[in-house]
Amino acid sequence: MSHERPVEPFSDLHVEGNHVRAVLLHDPTVEGLDMAIYMDGSGSMTEEYQEKPKPRGLLDWWYGRPIEMLPNQVEPQVQWMLEYLATKDRNGILRVAYWACGQSGSEIEFVGELKGVDVKQYKFPGPRVLGNYTYLKPAMKDFVNYLKAQVPNGARQGCAVFVTDGVLFDADKVKAYSREIARDIAYGRLPRMNFILVGVGDAVDEEQMEDICHEEYPGVGHLWCHRIAEEINQVAELVAVLVDETMTVAAGGTIYDDRGNVLKIYEARLPAVLEFEIPEGARSFTLEVNGQRFTQPLPEEGEHHGDEDEDEDHH
Repeated sequence: MSHERPVEPFSDLHVEGNHVRAVLLHDPTVEGLDMAIYMDGSGSMTEEYQEKPKPRGLLDWWYGRPIEMLPNQVEPQVQWMLEYLATKDRNGILRVAYWACGQSGSEIEFVGELKGVDVKQYKFPGPRVLGNYTYLKPAMKDFVNYLKAQVPNGARQGCAVFVTDGVLFDADKVKAYSREIARDIAYGRLPRMNFILVGVGDAVDEEQMEDICHEEYPGVGHLWCHRIAEEINQVAELVAVLVDETMTVAAGGTIYDDRGNVLKIYEARLPAVLEFEIPEGARSFTLEVNGQRFTQPLPEEGEHHGDEDEDEDHH
């Protein structure tokens, strides 16, 4: 069975039956992507931000070894996300902040513009004042203002990750502000942006998340996507997958088969992960984007099932 390697601009190609999954290369210098991480700073996250003593064995007790403290559960997750997402960011530096902070639950506590290298040097003990409520709109506004300020520096699109463990108190305002943002994107007043909402634990209102994330906007499509993690230690991996799936590579594009038939049209945005069906016997597909055409040969195993068909000719 032969294997076709992905040609640029594709970084990965998977064909199963007639279904193709092609991943586009991420080139931050071309994409001009600015990323940010916002961690829930509300009171319900108290336990996740607390350091815990390392379990002690009999010998530790016998020899009087000092108690070692394990970092809070959030810290390694933010470090992991920061390291990974910095590879997607145009300059490898992410805006990191706590949200839902302060008595009102509507304050933002800025952590810093953090590099994706040497992430172990950064500590994430939680905000100084944990919030009594969970308001998301202020965090969205913080990112929009940040992205606007970065446009003169080369930002062409943005992606913000919001992690929460509870119910949003301002879901209606979040939806209204999302519509406002989408209008500004459609009219060219704002660069393209995506929001990723990750819920942690069983106190999250998934119905509320779906209501926010399933809305489509004219000329823009979806702004939001979401997932639920059962525990905080699953967050980083989920975020990595979601970012890859929602990354916008271009304003739009078209997929053709090797006979010139249109297989799929991406009108508002071309995501980094393309999934589509190909007709039986197709030898390749072509992506047209920004007036350029890129043809990717298809592997034989994508066309056949069984060794007896491997030498059969196709027409």
